[in-house]
Amino acid sequence: MDLNAFWALVERSAVETSDQDERLEWLTAAVPPSRAVEFALCLDEVRRRVDTWAHWHAAYVICGGLCSDDGFFYFQAWLVGQGRAVFESVVSSPDALADLPHVRFLASRGGVHAWADADWPDWEGLDAVAGEAFDGDLESVLASCGQRVLVSPEPAGEPWDFTDPAEISARIPRLGELFGKVA
Repeated sequence: MDLNAFWALVERSAVETSDQDERLEWLTAAVPPSRAVEFALCLDEVRRRVDTWAHWHAAYVICGGLCSDDGFFYFQAWLVGQGRAVFESVVSSPDALADLPHVRFLASRGGVHAWADADWPDWEGLDAVAGEAFDGDLESVLASCGQRVLVSPEPAGEPWDFTDPAEISARIPRLGELFGKVA
């Protein structure tokens, strides 16, 4: 499975249903056991492209500060679930998240306390697709091939104060304005 096939599966799952759990079921059935390792490696490859402090900062602002390492890891998976075009736009500019209708919807809700569980920008289950599709111990197979996939964020770059309005204005101004985090 190459990246084109990976993205085709992810995007097809969104065509099949908008429900995340149903998308996971569809993906698990659609990934042949013989391609599960490749699916896991493709997911890891694309996820690493948004495993940066800049992307974590954007997720932190969107999620009202409720973005732990697990939350950011699931946010990355949610971003993959948005499809290749959206993903690529955000890879180069985390502030492009301000253009997503769902992010704009979240900003309009008046804070995370008003979000329904299904509104949260996360997709925890995407990581389980390859393991459930595979017939055997996926982690052992990956290890025997010398492969290691992310199980939590390992952001690239240097961290900074995510709550500093000056940093928000400089790094993600549109998201900062959308979520009322800039002066």
